[in-house]
Amino acid sequence: MTDFSNAMSIASSGMKAQATRLRHVSENIANADTPGYRRKTVAFEEVVAAGRTTGLVETGHVRLDRSDLAQIHDPSHPLANANGNYDGSNVNMLIEIADAREAQRSYEANLKLFDMVRRMSTSLTEILRK
Repeated sequence: MTDFSNAMSIASSGMKAQATRLRHVSENIANADTPGYRRKTVAFEEVVAAGRTTGLVETGHVRLDRSDLAQIHDPSHPLANANGNYDGSNVNMLIEIADAREAQRSYEANLKLFDMVRRMSTSLTEILRK
């Protein structure tokens, strides 16, 4: 039964990591029009226990995208400088939507794996009872 629980743990760690990623993508989309906002990115790291890889994944530190902020020309904006420009955000909606879809599909794949392992475990238990 440990193989089943290991597989379920790996799938659930993947779901948790993708949910965290999707939360940051959502924050990026929500703040796309916020002046000075920098896009947040999160990397995945493999969990190592006792010097061996476990197959589990977790999210690393949240990093801010250091690419240039968009310069927006609007002399009436309160943050505008003498030239009438202010810093927008560096969020690219196309990238965010693609990241959201990738995170969603990865989450769904891990969920299907989790459900398949659960059904296999239940079937094995039923077979062993007979």
